[in-house]
Amino acid sequence: MGLVTPDFGLLFWMLVSFGIVLFILKKFVWKPVLKTLKDRDNSIADSLNSAKKAREEMSKLQDDNKKILAEARAERDELLKDAKTTKDNIIRQSEVEAKERANKIIANAQLEIENQKNKALAEIKEKVAELSINIAEKVLKRELQDEKAQSDYVGSLIADIKLN
Repeated sequence: MGLVTPDFGLLFWMLVSFGIVLFILKKFVWKPVLKTLKDRDNSIADSLNSAKKAREEMSKLQDDNKKILAEARAERDELLKDAKTTKDNIIRQSEVEAKERANKIIANAQLEIENQKNKALAEIKEKVAELSINIAEKVLKRELQDEKAQSDYVGSLIADIKLN
């Protein structure tokens, strides 16, 4: 029953040993443990601050990315608009040039047709004149006495011309 009701000697040595243990703990263990706890507390605070800064930077980066995407889309739309305008201008210019070329070709063809027509008419006039001279020559060479014979002769010459 000595442990349940300790006497003064036991109590004294328990307090001395507790004091020694407390002194040793305070001298050698307490400072490093407190320092470790303080370091851990600081590292947790630093980690929280770093996480907060990282979130803020991530938010800024996302905002910047959104701005860059918006600018890229606007630039793409502008480029597409410019390309379409350029395409339309090229098509219009090509149509105008094609019409001008077609009109020149038509004008040249009409001029050529007119020249060929005039040339053919000149040849026909020349042939008619030549035939008229030939007929007149033949009529003059042959002296016909009456008008009926002369008219029959001219008719036969005309018939010969139509056959050739």
